[in-house]
Amino acid sequence: MSTPAPLPQGRVIPRRGSAATAAALAAMLYLPLPAIAADSVPAGTAASGVSTAALQPNETTSADIPAAPETELKKRLDASGALAIAGERLHPELLRRFYASHNYDPVWTDRQAQAETLRNALMRAGEHGLDPNLFHAAALANAGRLSAIDRDLLLSDAFMSFADALARGAVPLEARYDDEDLRPEPIDVAAELDRAIASPDPVAAIERLAPQTAAYKALQRALLSVQHGSAAVEPQRVAGAPGHGQAAQQARANAGYRQTAYVNNGDARLRQIAVNLERLRWMPRSMPADRVVVNTAAAQLVLYRNDRPVFTTRVVVGETDKQTPELQTTIDGVLFNPPWNVPPSIARNEILPKVAADPSYLARHNMVYRRNGAIQQLPGPHAALGQIKFEMPNRFDVYLHDTPMKALFSQDNRRRSHGCVRVQNPRELASLLLQEPVDAVNRGVAVGSTHRKSLPSTVAVFFVYQTAFADADGTVEFRPDFYQRDEGIWQRLHRTSQVPMAQQEPPAERRS
Repeated sequence: MSTPAPLPQGRVIPRRGSAATAAALAAMLYLPLPAIAADSVPAGTAASGVSTAALQPNETTSADIPAAPETELKKRLDASGALAIAGERLHPELLRRFYASHNYDPVWTDRQAQAETLRNALMRAGEHGLDPNLFHAAALANAGRLSAIDRDLLLSDAFMSFADALARGAVPLEARYDDEDLRPEPIDVAAELDRAIASPDPVAAIERLAPQTAAYKALQRALLSVQHGSAAVEPQRVAGAPGHGQAAQQARANAGYRQTAYVNNGDARLRQIAVNLERLRWMPRSMPADRVVVNTAAAQLVLYRNDRPVFTTRVVVGETDKQTPELQTTIDGVLFNPPWNVPPSIARNEILPKVAADPSYLARHNMVYRRNGAIQQLPGPHAALGQIKFEMPNRFDVYLHDTPMKALFSQDNRRRSHGCVRVQNPRELASLLLQEPVDAVNRGVAVGSTHRKSLPSTVAVFFVYQTAFADADGTVEFRPDFYQRDEGIWQRLHRTSQVPMAQQEPPAERRS
């Protein structure tokens, strides 16, 4: 369990930072569109969208590879500089991948019915808590003024951006804070759009990329209820094929697209639901039937068996300046009577000053110096980790564990740890995970010495931060945003004017 440096007010945490990511983020910050990056495509595909296998030397000569036809559309994609249409920045590498399978010919000229139904679905992005203007909605309203090539490119980019937002979130992994480390399965959005085109129901094919869980549907219903209760404007449907200037479409162009009211609605509850729909899009689509889910916003742990909650207990989570990260990993064992290897930051900032003031401090707390100079608290009923620790490898070095400070579980404020998660009923949880009676767990503790027992099979564990969530009967509950994470996500769910990159993300230290 490591201790992060205290956060400055306002939660400034750096985002992921490879050179490729920095470039992708620079583009994303310039254009308020979901970044479609490396994990949008299958393994073995580069961030540019080109298969890494194609970049490796092999026996195939250039003469064996058919040249791409030099169509007008390909020339438009290959033009130097950033690709922008009607003031909208597009994703040229992704568009190349999509159009390569169509010989770089326009796709939507002969598929106007599919384009119309997909565009109408995009205009209803507010049903997912997303601003349609993240996906070129305003530009599409004036598509009749564009050339056929530009209109085709704009439609394709809009549909793939929308598909990517449903599949991975409008704030994908590479654009999030480092400790927001949940991720769905990678997808190839270009291939998904092709599948949608070939499907008898293109909209259903795209909508299926969003979570299909009861929790997601419950939040969608809650969002709709709040929108109606706030006298929200229902998004209009496009009344014509792409590029055709019928009266309804022209009226939209004259008046401007009327966004779903949540975009400018000050209702905090509505924003809270939209943000937590986004967080659910960060989760894997194939959730393990057996799993442990810790919601740090609710300070609660739930164990699921066969997708049904079978055990719930209170937990203590990280303080507001030592926040518990969002992560996914597996529990593979239970450590009985664990020692506590005091992290250097805790030793330096908390333990050593007390030792300086009271030389008997270490002995009174059953602590010793190890050979390397580190401090360790020996096992025992009063040790910081209690008598049970659940081993779950992760890069943040946070764990589920017991605690001698049982009184904390009766408090409303259970944000009292350095980032690890303390469990109110660890022996019952260990019994369920080990598939042994509680008496067997008690005997393991009674041995007194440190020893480990592996689980019969690993169990997935998710640390999430859901300030709005559906309980077991589908009722939506809300919790305060103590970690102040919601606002940053909300700002990326609707289109706003962007400040220069240097002003966008002030420098800061990593949380965990």
